[in-house]
Amino acid sequence: MIILHTIAEVRRYVAEQRAGGKTVGLVPTMGYLHEGHLSLVRQAKEQCDVAVMSIFVNPLQFGPNEDFDAYPRDLERDARLAESAGVDVIFAPGVDEMYPDGGGKSLTYVDVEAVTETLCGAKRPGHFRGVATVVTKLFNIVLPDRAFFGLKDAQQVVVLQQMVRDLNTPVEVVPCPIVREPDGLAMSSRNVYLSDEERVQALVLSRSLRMAAERVQAGERDADALVAAVREMIQEQPLAKLDYVQIVSMRDLSLLSTLDQPALLALAVKFGKTRLIDNIVLDI
Repeated sequence: MIILHTIAEVRRYVAEQRAGGKTVGLVPTMGYLHEGHLSLVRQAKEQCDVAVMSIFVNPLQFGPNEDFDAYPRDLERDARLAESAGVDVIFAPGVDEMYPDGGGKSLTYVDVEAVTETLCGAKRPGHFRGVATVVTKLFNIVLPDRAFFGLKDAQQVVVLQQMVRDLNTPVEVVPCPIVREPDGLAMSSRNVYLSDEERVQALVLSRSLRMAAERVQAGERDADALVAAVREMIQEQPLAKLDYVQIVSMRDLSLLSTLDQPALLALAVKFGKTRLIDNIVLDI
């Protein structure tokens, strides 16, 4: 495995692989890797000849009061984990490499409408503009055949699928299943921020999602009733501060009042200073 820091190096590497007839898979990350990221790598290696992982904490997707400076970074640790999972090359650019005009800003943005207006998009203005912009840049730099994203960030997957359709980008966005801790907590780089008690109380997220799925299997179709039940369960935990609980269409992320199509139940909750997201697909 090799680590590259410049766009020119990555382009040369990918050109060499393609000259040899190899396909390229991209796993975009912000680092501080966990098993969820490594599962994406394994999928990439199953479907492509070469796995490229990007590690870049993207300033464009953080709001002014969010945790950009505090976001955990450890390239040496990440490199060991990435190599163990089969990554062929890490692209780890600095902010100035990705945004050379300085200040971690861009004069050009990619703005996806409609599917960014619910869930996290409604709560974090500009977040998905930052995501879509940096992913477009990574697609242009690496030119992958496929790119692999975890469904824990289900809205991100839908946004990026919409983006590649609209822009005719020749990259297949591959959704990959959520990876959970043995106790059910969805894996996230932000889990390290949780205190012991916050970590215990955060288990209510996966429990509430399972409860809702069981009610759907039993015949419940009232989305508002399901949302109310999930909110009530989460609010029983004294450290939980609800951001949102919503049920949306899997097709276009529009809000649903009745479950008459495949739906996504998604939530965001803060424990202390740590904002966690989770979701479950409700198959109808």
